[in-house]
Amino acid sequence: MNTQEAKTVLEAALLTAGQPLTVTELRRLFGDELNPDTLRALLDELRQDWTGRGVELVSLASGWRFQSTPAMCVYLDRLNPEKPPKYSRAVLETLAIIAYRQPVTRGDIEEIRGVTVSAPVIKTLEDRGWIETIGHRETPGRPALFATSKNFLDDLGLRSLEELPPLDSGTADVPAEFELQFAQATGAIEASGQSVAPVATAESVLADDPDAEGVAVSDEVPAASSAPTPQPSH
Repeated sequence: MNTQEAKTVLEAALLTAGQPLTVTELRRLFGDELNPDTLRALLDELRQDWTGRGVELVSLASGWRFQSTPAMCVYLDRLNPEKPPKYSRAVLETLAIIAYRQPVTRGDIEEIRGVTVSAPVIKTLEDRGWIETIGHRETPGRPALFATSKNFLDDLGLRSLEELPPLDSGTADVPAEFELQFAQATGAIEASGQSVAPVATAESVLADDPDAEGVAVSDEVPAASSAPTPQPSH
């Protein structure tokens, strides 16, 4: 099989897959005759072949997939005019804290935000598949330790946590780049399972509620301790 034939096989597999495919999975297409380095080189060539088109090949945390480019959003949205779900500032800030400080407990999040974290906020993030419980801290009560999932990285278009936008020194504010990625992700997740996943526009998806302006929502109360500045995990 020559290079062009191999790329055609990869292209067909990736376009028809319902989820990202890993290099290991893609090697099975060729009976494991291609080594990982050769396969990655073919994938890079295939990515270049699709440059400038309405669909792009991207490498994510859980593998490779085709997805629409941001420029196509205005057109693809006409096929699915339903507005993406909106999330409160509490959801965004909680997700950001878990992403940058993981693993963290609910108490850690409350210390940083300065308010009690409501159960619906955690449940929203778990239902979306963005966070998961990876263990329990060996302290009284053994509180759950939360961390982000591969779905979180995939939906934000990241390969690893190292690709998260940096935090500004001396502030606990959510980076603007993270808010943008979050806004885009909330549209993309609704297309989960499709071979070509639409990417949402960069419009804000924060709910129009008091907490979106930095005021605690009704089911949150001020926490007792002050909020330390979060630092990226290593």
